Amino acid sequence: MRRISTSSTFDERYLIVAGACLTQFTVIGLLFSYGLFFKPLEAEFGWSRTLLSSCTSIAFLVMGILAVFGGRLADRYGPRVVLSVAGTMCGLGYALLSQVSAPWHLFVLFGLFIGVGMSTHDVVTLSTIARWFHLRRGVMTGVVKVGTAAGQVAVPPIAAFLIAGQGWRGALIIMGSVAIALLLAAALVVKHPPEPRGVVEAAETPGQSFAEARRTGALWMLCAIQFLFFPTLTTVPLHIVVHGMDLGMTTALAAALLSAMGAASVIGRLATGSAFDRIGGKNSLILCFVPLIASLVALLFIQTAWMLFAIVVIYGFAHGGFFTVISPIIAEHFGLRAHGGLFGLVLFFGAIGGAVGPMLAGYIFDVTQSYAPAFTTLAVMATLGLALTMMLPSPTRAAKQ
Repeated sequence: MRRISTSSTFDERYLIVAGACLTQFTVIGLLFSYGLFFKPLEAEFGWSRTLLSSCTSIAFLVMGILAVFGGRLADRYGPRVVLSVAGTMCGLGYALLSQVSAPWHLFVLFGLFIGVGMSTHDVVTLSTIARWFHLRRGVMTGVVKVGTAAGQVAVPPIAAFLIAGQGWRGALIIMGSVAIALLLAAALVVKHPPEPRGVVEAAETPGQSFAEARRTGALWMLCAIQFLFFPTLTTVPLHIVVHGMDLGMTTALAAALLSAMGAASVIGRLATGSAFDRIGGKNSLILCFVPLIASLVALLFIQTAWMLFAIVVIYGFAHGGFFTVISPIIAEHFGLRAHGGLFGLVLFFGAIGGAVGPMLAGYIFDVTQSYAPAFTTLAVMATLGLALTMMLPSPTRAAKQ
């Protein structure tokens, strides 16, 4: 592997940030909007929330499996081709959702198209940003993840408007088609930093290799921590919309819950990214766990629709922070030599939990007509994640960049 330079022009570096932001905006904006289609799908086909939730579970599982390979492919060949293929698959998957008429259609599209599209939006973009920005890695990761928050704020209301005006099938065709164009445009500007002149082929980027990192306890602790908090990050955004409707909200007002969550997550992403550069990864993770646990406990006692807005703001701060901190904490512990592959491995463990969470919450609701047991389970898992974070060792000097 060749040594990587961090020098570049202002315009080039921030054009890459913009491309990474646009990728995050599109992929996560679409994912957050899926919950708005629950009611139309329930009304037309009579499908249960267990079924509708299990589709995203499949997508998250595929995302986790392919993230490892996507990260390593980007390490070797660069991000442009990887993001182009994944982006096309993602948009095409949502457009084809407009034609579903049987449950297996959902499983195929979420597994083979949307899951593939989701597999690179984080690992490839954030690994690329980690290579471009060494001194401000936390802040710039937070800036890129603001793209995710912007998608959470902007896309659900657009989806609600399209559903009202075009029907759910027409809305999906429009959203999927636009997504393909946006993701391809974003992929064209995302690339690895140039190599400095005079560097020999054998020179290596500082940090641990994939094999070396796998032998450390810190890597597996990070995998476990990701497994424990990630189910909440996939379950709450998906089910909070229909939960709000169950409490009497209209579709548009329930979509506003996601917008409020996304707005709060902007603050969480920027605050956590900035804090990371000052207090390090371990303390930044603790900063995220505390409001996450508080919001989950509060959800157990909320029975009125308007109070959900206060809770999703607290949750949104933590949600944004978690998505910001993982990429730089991996670079902090293991360097950049195998960052994409290691980031993908950690995401894989998160995706396992993230796949089970939405489906389990849907099943619990179908059986009990309540989300309380699901929120309780998520709160317990988050508490275990906080405890494990407090035992996380400090980064080794050799891995620091």
